[in-house]
Amino acid sequence: MDTKTVMQELEALGKERTKKMYLSNGAHEPLFGVATGAMKPMAKQIKINQALAEDLYATGNYDAMYFAGIIADPKAMTEEDFDRWIDAAYFYMLSDYVVAVTLSESDSAQDVADKWIASGEELKMSAGWSCYCWLLGNRKDHEFSEDKIAAMLDQVKNTIHDSPERAKYAMNQFVYTVGISYVPLSEKAVETAKAIGTVEIRRDTKKSTALNAFENIQKDLDKGRLGFKRKYVRC
Repeated sequence: MDTKTVMQELEALGKERTKKMYLSNGAHEPLFGVATGAMKPMAKQIKINQALAEDLYATGNYDAMYFAGIIADPKAMTEEDFDRWIDAAYFYMLSDYVVAVTLSESDSAQDVADKWIASGEELKMSAGWSCYCWLLGNRKDHEFSEDKIAAMLDQVKNTIHDSPERAKYAMNQFVYTVGISYVPLSEKAVETAKAIGTVEIRRDTKKSTALNAFENIQKDLDKGRLGFKRKYVRC
């Protein structure tokens, strides 16, 4: 399938209700409003196609950009490619659920995520912290430096309340993910979550959201989910 055919298929799959939901979350035109599940048959047909993914991502159409992440080949992408993708990711559903997810399957994931976290830019920070969530929730514990993850927990504890709003969300999720999916530092994550307390996420068009990683970690620990790992990151 070529770019034109994929765009036609996506347009046919679009639903007005889904489109309105995406718009309310920060998406803007152009977009069709395609549910992610509706993309799966086409993804199975195409499988991995980096050239097509690049063309689709470059359209600026939200649905095409999301689909690009599904069919991309992360191991064929360079650091410059990921920087280009994050620069075009204009809201969190792209930065955290397309770019960060794709990055998490690359060999340079931690290096790129570290750079984005240090950037001070809201969506880059959010993508960086989100990438670590995807990594920790999928890869074996021994693939990470315990000292590094411990330092990152301390960084979250010391800076989360003064960080950009979307970065707060991803940082809070990082603490939760360490608490459940990274066994060596689960106890430290619990203590970090206690120290952080409730995190308020302020939004321009919606009421504020209160997040509490400690409560969520405890709920899942009580369910015996310590050590949980995803089999797959991308759908």
